[in-house]
Amino acid sequence: MKSSSSNTKRLGYVVAGLLLGILMAAMDNTIVATAMGTIVADLGGLDKFVWVTSAYMVAEMAGMPIFGKLSDMYGRKRFFIFGLILFLLGSILCGTAQTIVQLSIYRAIQGIGGGALVPIAFTIVFDVFPPEKRGKMSGMFGAVFGLSSIFGPLLGAYITDYINWHWVFYVNIPLGLLALLLVTLFYKESLQHVRQKIDWWGAATLVGAIVCLMFGLELGGKQYAWDSAEMLGLLGGFIALFALFLYIETKAKEPIISFAMFRSRLFAMSNVVGLFYGAAFIVATVYIPIYVQGVMGGSATGSGLILLPMMLGSVVTAQLGGFLAGSGKLSYRDVMLIFSVVFIAGVALLATLTPETPRYLLTLYMVLVGLGTGASFSVLGMAVMHKFEAAQRGSANSTMAFLRSLGMTVGITVFGIIQRNEFASYLAGTLGAQAGQTGISLEDPRALLSPETRSAIAPQLLQPIAQGLSSSIAQTFLWALLPAVLTLVFICCMSRERMVLAPGGEQAKLGARQPSAR
Repeated sequence: MKSSSSNTKRLGYVVAGLLLGILMAAMDNTIVATAMGTIVADLGGLDKFVWVTSAYMVAEMAGMPIFGKLSDMYGRKRFFIFGLILFLLGSILCGTAQTIVQLSIYRAIQGIGGGALVPIAFTIVFDVFPPEKRGKMSGMFGAVFGLSSIFGPLLGAYITDYINWHWVFYVNIPLGLLALLLVTLFYKESLQHVRQKIDWWGAATLVGAIVCLMFGLELGGKQYAWDSAEMLGLLGGFIALFALFLYIETKAKEPIISFAMFRSRLFAMSNVVGLFYGAAFIVATVYIPIYVQGVMGGSATGSGLILLPMMLGSVVTAQLGGFLAGSGKLSYRDVMLIFSVVFIAGVALLATLTPETPRYLLTLYMVLVGLGTGASFSVLGMAVMHKFEAAQRGSANSTMAFLRSLGMTVGITVFGIIQRNEFASYLAGTLGAQAGQTGISLEDPRALLSPETRSAIAPQLLQPIAQGLSSSIAQTFLWALLPAVLTLVFICCMSRERMVLAPGGEQAKLGARQPSAR
């Protein structure tokens, strides 16, 4: 009895450490999103601000499948700890950044650490908890993403307005150190891991392909013409490296991403749904704070409070989605169908934003987006691991995390190009030479994000500039409807498998054939 109590207490410390690690990594994104207007106003480079987010996502995305596979081969603990240490180092460096380029580079270091934290934490939960508790825990861990986004905007707004934006990165340090202490002391792995050959060529070609794609999307039509030698080289490099990666994965004994997993329709479709969810959701996370500060003239605190309702909604449905899927009464597909319709409605309403939109309506739109998103964190995570045993869970979960991150990365880059081009076109057509007289560059109109500088601009000039920013953001949300609608399309393609509980409460063995899957 005493031993059982001790094990339960130790497991509680492990869960606390994992939750803190996820909280830290997820909260970092929302803090940065809230503070972005102030950061750009201080460092400059509105035309490059998407790289502060994209650099993190590219590094995180490239690391996820690699760390997921390595954790299957050599154990979860060592790579989770490695991710924590690297994330803390990146956070310290971000706090010292003096230019937007430096900040982007340091965010990439953070991203490498984040690539180990999130997928491995979810996988550890499936390793240490019995089947009948996994649905509840998936909901809890999914809700952490929402909770992190509640505390993130508020904490980020307070720090930005009353201390200094550099400290939005330093806040990670106490959380990370506590998570490191708890996991190091209390997580004892019991699984035996077999050394296998690492797919280094697969890792190298995957990272190279993603880097080529991101640089091509960011630089195309701006620094370089789309038909220039530089752009043709980047896009050609992406195609060649990605094709080589696919070929290598078919030959590797232990591929980073196993195509055999995609023979499961539930696994394959869940991953595609996660990809499109990421592409659409990231637009709201990044551009609503910019809208609040640049169009409404709010502070970082105002933009943080606007994100708050969206994240509260995601907390509710992360738990609700995990409960519904874990009850065994509804299939993963049916649960996701309900929430995807709400998600599409929220994105569609955000496409109607104007400078005259009341704040209460903006809040309502954000709540709908949050309610429609939360379930994807818990339900899709459960669905992708439904078929697999412990030796494959790291790869399965990291593949989902990788594709969701890919959607977010490509989404913020592509939609960043759309918003920038729409904004520049509007300013050029309405202000022209007058923009130069106000000190606002068409390439970097960061004065809109600084209340102090906004007050010095003549109202007759500020109004059309704010109108242009509002119009460009609304157009971006209109384009974001495409991936939002595709989530519904691919959810309909999911099989009807669900968590089946035996009379005694034990879940049926994962991977067993279920009649409802037919």
